Amino acid sequence: MAKTGKRPAAKDDPYLAREAKKYDRPVPSREFILQRLEELAQPLSREDLAAHFELTDEEGLEGLRRRLIAMERDGQLVRNRRGGYIPVDHEELIRGRIIGHGEGYGWLVPDVGGERIFLSPRDMRRVLNGDRAVVQLVGLDQKGQPEGKLVEVLSRANRTLVGRYFMESGVGFVVPQNRRLHLDVIVPEQDAGGARSNELVLVELQQQPSQRSQPVGRVMQVLGEHIRPGDEIMTAALTHDIPTEWPEVVLHEVAGIPDTVQASALGDRVDLREVPLVTIDGADARDFDDALYCEPTATGWRLLVAIADVSHYVRPGSALDQEARNRGNSVYFPGQVVPMLPEKLSNGLCSLNPDVDRLCMVCEMLISKSGEIRRSRFFRGVMRSHARTLYDVVARVVADRDEEMRSRYKALLPQLDNLYQLFLALRKARERRGAIDFDSTETQILFDPEGGIEDIVPTERNDAHKLVEECMLAANMATARFLRRHRIPTLFRIHEGPDGDRLDNLRLFLSGVGLSLGGGDTPQAADYARLMEQIKSRPDRALIQTIMLRSLQQAVYHPDNAGHFGLAMQEYAHFTSPIRRYPDLLVHRAIGHVLDGGKASDFPILKDEMLSLGEHCSMTERRADEATRDAVMIMKCHYMRNQVGEAFDGVVTGVTGFGIFVELDDVYVDGLVHVTSLDNDFFHFDPVNHRLSGERSGITYSLTDRVRVQLAKVDPDERKIDLELIGRYDRAGSLQQVQQGHDGDGRKPRRGPRKGAGRKPGRRR
Repeated sequence: MAKTGKRPAAKDDPYLAREAKKYDRPVPSREFILQRLEELAQPLSREDLAAHFELTDEEGLEGLRRRLIAMERDGQLVRNRRGGYIPVDHEELIRGRIIGHGEGYGWLVPDVGGERIFLSPRDMRRVLNGDRAVVQLVGLDQKGQPEGKLVEVLSRANRTLVGRYFMESGVGFVVPQNRRLHLDVIVPEQDAGGARSNELVLVELQQQPSQRSQPVGRVMQVLGEHIRPGDEIMTAALTHDIPTEWPEVVLHEVAGIPDTVQASALGDRVDLREVPLVTIDGADARDFDDALYCEPTATGWRLLVAIADVSHYVRPGSALDQEARNRGNSVYFPGQVVPMLPEKLSNGLCSLNPDVDRLCMVCEMLISKSGEIRRSRFFRGVMRSHARTLYDVVARVVADRDEEMRSRYKALLPQLDNLYQLFLALRKARERRGAIDFDSTETQILFDPEGGIEDIVPTERNDAHKLVEECMLAANMATARFLRRHRIPTLFRIHEGPDGDRLDNLRLFLSGVGLSLGGGDTPQAADYARLMEQIKSRPDRALIQTIMLRSLQQAVYHPDNAGHFGLAMQEYAHFTSPIRRYPDLLVHRAIGHVLDGGKASDFPILKDEMLSLGEHCSMTERRADEATRDAVMIMKCHYMRNQVGEAFDGVVTGVTGFGIFVELDDVYVDGLVHVTSLDNDFFHFDPVNHRLSGERSGITYSLTDRVRVQLAKVDPDERKIDLELIGRYDRAGSLQQVQQGHDGDGRKPRRGPRKGAGRKPGRRR
């Protein structure tokens, strides 16, 4: 047996009390096992560990066996060839989630943060996008980035996929629609389900990929040769494996929940039913998960942010909880929502509808006149919303001071005016912190009575939107402080600053346009904010802002607090949307644990499990974004397909080695001008300055350039819109023709599609 040093007694396990609550015969906790393996710095077999912890009876040995299996499954341990257990995140073993690329290579995104790790096509043979795995660092690739070798696959992400079926040389296979799925799926003849070559199908994976074989599947459903108008959402959901049906066990569980708040559920909750809490939402909102109340104090304001108490109904370990965890979040498709919770909860018991009793979790804050949170506390309550108000109405009342609207909503004026004054103070505090406020244009698709797309219009964020946002940010900040103070494992919403390469590229770009970013190697949000202030009157402001935005990392969920760079907050957690985000539900449970007198040591979710939950929820968020973009793009393709040959003005929104992406004015649709369709020249791609430069002509195409293009081809199945360049506008606004065969002063470019073009709904991007 390996030398193990002094054997620890059971009482040495710091989590013994927690384990004793779960098991009659507790075995060493996961933390204690990892701690000992780290201290001993050598692999130990199961027999070694049993002897080390002095486990001799059958029950103890079986408990240890099951625990080690679970730790392997969750990626905490791996076994070497001799059966010795090694902690992951030790000896260059790193676990995380796979991100695939259509060309065969990929990356592992570590659970614990840090740079993503490159995986060669050889290693990617065994995995698909979204799988969880353990890799071993083997060095640096040609770009100086970490490179890894696949050690073990922990779990599989893809149960089904959508793709196009082909039959070649007697072999059937499916090419996935999701471009991150780099391997074709073999379909045996008997499992083709009657599919014909070139048809779209839904495939269930029967066998995952291995080093020697591709994935194998069977056709579950034939979707047709093309994506038909009306099928965009279903196709996008299936492509990204987003659950749309409720398991029977969940429906049965939900059926047992009463339709109204029961008196027995009130307990010792604080009664807020007479407090004039109000909801402020959009006209098309169906679930209301937050309500606000504000009153002045001698030193500032008292703000109540009441959030639907989803944790009262969704209990840990229930079928409902498992399904919510699996979904991770609601997905907002064009004109349709795939909710995280069944409608009975999302639009019923957990929706803060007016004039009905609702259970809530409340964040109460005392905020100074300068907009700083001085004190906060949390409590469970029962409330009755006094009014459902709309963003546009509230903005007219408090910001525009519309006399007619103020007269109509006279009963709500004190409440709304208090909220607006608080909002102004919170905005000033935000500016003092140096939070980054990028300008962006979002769009909304308007529908005709038949459900077709009538128009695509930009959305406007008024002061009412910003008022609600600032109140939610304050509650989320108070939440993070509360849980950090009590040391309860939770998920923070973290947003780290720019990493090395992106920061270096940003500085190179800025130096080329006569600017610099402060902060040295570790710039802060305030440095970005100061630069934003410097460029606000420059004609190239949009370009500079775009490059700055792309230098930042993506926000994720993580149990280790790293602050929120963009908001310039030292701690931040999502508390305000437990109806539609699983991390918020976990945060509510953590708060409830403290309110019930619990401590960090007896909180039921271990930090390592919280780490996996954070990674999973970050993945489902990305999955939802990708699926929504797919659905929107398919719809926009259907919308534009009757306008092939027409001319549009637009702006360059992306530059790559293979061409430029152009967003068409007024219709907010992106298309590609492929590099091969540009002038007869060889173009060099400059990734630092985001431009293509002609070798012979010297012509350049950069982000935010104004151009005129012709719609050449639309392919909804491939989500592609191909454009041909007609001309480019100079700084004076004159069109410079850049291709033969187009009359630069000919047909006036269209500013939008014809009425009635495209018949299916879309959504805000």
